Amino acid sequence: MAWLFLIIAGLLEVVWAFFMKSSEGFTRLVPSVITLVTMGASFGLLSLSMRTLPLGTAYTIWTGIGAVGAFAVGIAVLGEAATPMRLAAAGLIVSGLVLMKLSGGH
Repeated sequence: MAWLFLIIAGLLEVVWAFFMKSSEGFTRLVPSVITLVTMGASFGLLSLSMRTLPLGTAYTIWTGIGAVGAFAVGIAVLGEAATPMRLAAAGLIVSGLVLMKLSGGH
């Protein structure tokens, strides 16, 4: 169950990052509210996952899902550049996440 909480928390991190960008510095009400609600839910689920998972594993996976997810949303939704170097960097992050999962023992 801890892994499920962690994955959902990571996905919610992507949601709040996107809506934080959309909030234009918290000057738009609806995106600002969505940011704060999903941020709270993401942190809450992360904390639940940390009851079982080691800190280093949980935090690394959470931030990795958020980083790669936000990168993907930036490309797919916001039209950000998908240069070979940026794609390679995202691939390295995913590789690190896989290694973290394999070495975590959970």
